[in-house]
Amino acid sequence: MQKAFHNFMKNQYASRLGGAVFYAIIVAFAMNYFWRPGHIYSSGFTGLAQLIDTLSGGKISVPLALALINLPMLILAWIKLSWRFTLFTSVAVLLGALLMPILQTKTFLTTDPLVNAMFGGALNGMGVGIALRYGVGTGGLDIVGMLARKKFGFKMGPVNLGFNACLMIGAGVAYGWKYALYSIVGIVISSRMIDIFFTRQQQMQVMIITTKPDEMVHAIYRRLRRGVTIVDQAKGGYTGNQRAVLLTVITQQERFDLREAMHEADEHAFSSTWKIEHTVGRFYEPEL
Repeated sequence: MQKAFHNFMKNQYASRLGGAVFYAIIVAFAMNYFWRPGHIYSSGFTGLAQLIDTLSGGKISVPLALALINLPMLILAWIKLSWRFTLFTSVAVLLGALLMPILQTKTFLTTDPLVNAMFGGALNGMGVGIALRYGVGTGGLDIVGMLARKKFGFKMGPVNLGFNACLMIGAGVAYGWKYALYSIVGIVISSRMIDIFFTRQQQMQVMIITTKPDEMVHAIYRRLRRGVTIVDQAKGGYTGNQRAVLLTVITQQERFDLREAMHEADEHAFSSTWKIEHTVGRFYEPEL
């Protein structure tokens, strides 16, 4: 079942559309069942839309504000990044804004702000992580971060921190500082969940022991476009037979493709993997 789902999601358009729709449903559910009843602010432009709704006394609703503040960013992404990325990001943002009033409810699961912050943050992080995993942005700061990394090569951590700090000050002024602190808890949980589900940014080093190194290298490059280092003259400790040791780095998302490449080239090959913190040098990144 997992493999069948993986094969379906390998289609770049099916996976992007699935990621966009999933995020839209999740963020609309989190807004209506957790953030709104708990007076909790989200992070990023969704939190900004909540602040605009509060400051306008409800005259500019969260869905309307979310669509309006994301519009210029989407136009910029179309020009500077990729039409494909922008198209599916637009689906995620606009569908989420459309679903928010549709899923609106007066029956709350709980009004406890801490519980709402925790579960709203967890759901949001899962939605964002899966969207990013399949090449879909969630608007706002995602686009700002990609443009900054492309243009200047620096990370958006300090900008994100500063932006969300301003939102928390707004939450404190609007609802009270207790709710601002609960919102920070939600943001931290959301960030952790993004790291769990956004497997494209999680890199793994792989060691493969095989008797068919050339075939293995070709299979890996054809399926994953990953470079491979070959260490010759290895010998099996028990059999004494000659082997080759191959070293490569993949993302966690590519582990199924690696298994298929290995089975295709040498079904008797042995491999082991371990997570790594970061790499230095050229590492292929798929197009947006």
